[in-house]
Amino acid sequence: MSTPERPRRSALYLPASNAKAIAKARTLPADVVILDLEDAVAPEVKAEARAAAIAAVAEGGFGRREVAIRANGLDTPWGAEDLAAIAASGADAVLVPKISSPADIDACQVALSAAPEGLQLWAMIETCACLPQLDAIAARARSTRLSLFVMGTNDLAKEMRARLTPERTPFLPFLAMTVAAARAHGVAVLDGVCNEFRDLDVFRAEAGQGLLFGFDGKSLIHPNQIDPCNAVFSPGEDELRRARAVIAAFALPENAGKGAIQVEGKMAELLHLEQAQRLVGVAEQIAAS
Repeated sequence: MSTPERPRRSALYLPASNAKAIAKARTLPADVVILDLEDAVAPEVKAEARAAAIAAVAEGGFGRREVAIRANGLDTPWGAEDLAAIAASGADAVLVPKISSPADIDACQVALSAAPEGLQLWAMIETCACLPQLDAIAARARSTRLSLFVMGTNDLAKEMRARLTPERTPFLPFLAMTVAAARAHGVAVLDGVCNEFRDLDVFRAEAGQGLLFGFDGKSLIHPNQIDPCNAVFSPGEDELRRARAVIAAFALPENAGKGAIQVEGKMAELLHLEQAQRLVGVAEQIAAS
């Protein structure tokens, strides 16, 4: 399902069972709010959390923010009921954890068959089984609601028995593979959470690493992470100035039909024009919000 590109710099997880946190989220500058029914909710209150999430979406008040609900896994006692409820909720997206194969995407598609066309399917990339199948999973975006990947580095570290250090060394190949698979099939992609929310220098370094790899933004576990995350994933002034110069240069009559021109002493090709137009478009949406 094709969706227009939009800023998704910061995606804040909130326990759906925490009414105060949800109320506060309506005032925070996060681009995306994810109401969580999975990790942040104890088994004995799963049903109550589901009802609270549905009620929060119905109440609205989130403004321009996208609102997603993270369901429980397909193989859990709550997964089927979660998907059925979210399908009729009016949320922008359902985030499904533990996606391990293209068949999981197909199963979600069937479960959401009665949902409005605009409901997006977002997939957590957090199992060892999914890594060899990333391209095949992303390819399902051509025929399903799939539109976004979210890295789940904590769960992936658990499965791999790897250490999740600030450098994230064991996961670097998988970060690159996930971004490449997503881009190949027009799927947006968010980096995983940083567990450090007190030392924001550590957070900024990890967010900067995500930007370097090409992620659209990052999922967050604490409101303190929103402002630095937005700053990292927003186009900088120098970037925007250069982008606008490239756009202006290609628009000159003498450059009509050319595939490569010189801009400010550097070579610029049509691919750079496309990148510049995207960058300026994202910046305009950020400014509008």
